[in-house]
Amino acid sequence: MEALASLAGMAGAAFAAATLLPAQSEAVFVGLLAAKSVDPLALFLTASLANAAGSVLNWWLGRLVARRGVEALPARLRPDPARLGQAQGWFARFGWPSLLLAWLPIVGDPLTFVAGTLHYPLPRFALLVLLGKAGRYAALWAGWASLG
Repeated sequence: MEALASLAGMAGAAFAAATLLPAQSEAVFVGLLAAKSVDPLALFLTASLANAAGSVLNWWLGRLVARRGVEALPARLRPDPARLGQAQGWFARFGWPSLLLAWLPIVGDPLTFVAGTLHYPLPRFALLVLLGKAGRYAALWAGWASLG
């Protein structure tokens, strides 16, 4: 039961960290690795999938904005139109490889939103984002393992 609660906590933290809301999941991931309360592979898979799912929410919000305008979002989530235009230009310039960097702080979450506004295909989006997010958690796991 403790392992299930740990995985649920990891899923919540990872999902929230991938949305446009300010949150972090790395400390939860490393803390649970250190606590040894859950299988590390299960933790890695949970974190990677939940973090990618949060990015899919951003993509969906971007699609909503593309269809209905920024007014479709709550006021606190509305992007500045000028900054949104800049981000769309950046994504158009660098294209799909940039989605592998969706795990980066500050730019990663808005990047996934912008991909939605530009109608980037969801299956390719999900695969690329999952690869990047899983790579980040794999690096954290490897770094933690090398210390022990």
